[in-house]
Amino acid sequence: MALTMKLLNGASLCGGYCRRKILLQLLGPLLSHSKLYSSYRRPGAEPEKKPSWQNVDFSFKKGIDVLKTHLSLLKQETQDHLVGPEGQPLSQYLLEQTKVVWQFRSQEDLNKWVISSDVEIGGKSEVYLKLGRNNQAALLYGTLNTEVPRDGETKYSGYCSMRAKPPLGSFRRKKYYDWSNFNSLYLRVRGDGRPWMVNIYTDPYFSHQKDDLYNYFMFTRGGPYWEEIKIPFSKFFLSSRGRVQDSQHPIWLDKASFL
Repeated sequence: MALTMKLLNGASLCGGYCRRKILLQLLGPLLSHSKLYSSYRRPGAEPEKKPSWQNVDFSFKKGIDVLKTHLSLLKQETQDHLVGPEGQPLSQYLLEQTKVVWQFRSQEDLNKWVISSDVEIGGKSEVYLKLGRNNQAALLYGTLNTEVPRDGETKYSGYCSMRAKPPLGSFRRKKYYDWSNFNSLYLRVRGDGRPWMVNIYTDPYFSHQKDDLYNYFMFTRGGPYWEEIKIPFSKFFLSSRGRVQDSQHPIWLDKASFL
């Protein structure tokens, strides 16, 4: 069985952090561009002096629109649950051989992905994402620049990435991709001849595992022809913060969060 993707996703001590987390969950739909949480700051950069509450943009209309969206999602989830697992009859779900998780046919499909580069931390790489010809694929393009920023701290630079957004249920509940019925990831790509790293992130059981990733190096031929690449899940290796771990274990296929 192959998983198909058409391409080109304990207890703790509570104090102020818990109160802030609960506040964000309650007011999340009403806040836009909120900075009540800490964000990355370049080494040597001065901390932001503006109080965090001044960055809050309260929008009642946006809150109503978000509430309508979540109620419609809840309705759809209820209907799918009555039909069967993932909205499919049980017999069809158990006999499923392939499953298309992502495809690119419209701007809505592109909105399920996030692109980033080292320009966010002072680098000079650029990356863009758009629909290809005839709206049958996604085109990821840009410039990869390995020039190191002159800040006296950064030693390496130059990366571009394309990441699927984690699935969310109604009212921003965490959801996961359940790939436990499959054993392979299937990609249809047209590369540029350079190797690419394919990463799968699974929701960690312990907090110290939040930086764990499952990686696989994908080598592309380049040229005008499409490639169909099949990657067994058993070929992914575990790393944490960019370091391959001595202790390896299989992917938690029922807790896949994004690619």
